[in-house]
Amino acid sequence: MDIGTTVLVVIDMQNGFVNHHSRHAVPAVSGLVAQWSAAGRPVVFTRYFNYPDSPYERYFQWSRLQGPPETDIVPELADAAAHAHAVVDKTGYTLLTPEAAELIHRAGWTDLVFCGIATESCVLKSAADAFEHGYAPWIVTDACASDAGPAVHDAGLLVARRLIGTGQLVNTGHVMGRLTAHAACPMLE
Repeated sequence: MDIGTTVLVVIDMQNGFVNHHSRHAVPAVSGLVAQWSAAGRPVVFTRYFNYPDSPYERYFQWSRLQGPPETDIVPELADAAAHAHAVVDKTGYTLLTPEAAELIHRAGWTDLVFCGIATESCVLKSAADAFEHGYAPWIVTDACASDAGPAVHDAGLLVARRLIGTGQLVNTGHVMGRLTAHAACPMLE
């Protein structure tokens, strides 16, 4: 992980995705964002918006997250999102909308560190798409969750290992270690 060209991507930390299965990710993501931001490193947030007659409505009969308060970033991260490098709005699983792809290219980021909700869908799809676009994706396993429960989170990580490589799954301690090493000696990264 080259911290000098890395962005932290916070996936869909929105009220509508936080429940008894995923609530534990809120303090983990908040802590990661706080430390990352304090080191002066860029953070990008995503927000998912469902829309009438979306594929989610047609195939899953799922009509949630069509507006506030469900689409709002959780209160614990609202200020961080307001001060983020960017907030990318999306209507599908992936971070890599045309807007985000241009942002990543323009910023020169090579490594994308993912955290957030939901591990098996938006986090996984974003990481796999980053991999296929030539970026180094990293999933922070202890700063992700599934609103469908721990078994689904674990299934997402299992598939992630197959799609982007076992070594691309890291924990918060690993990320903070890299951040600390970069701060101590940025030329070594």
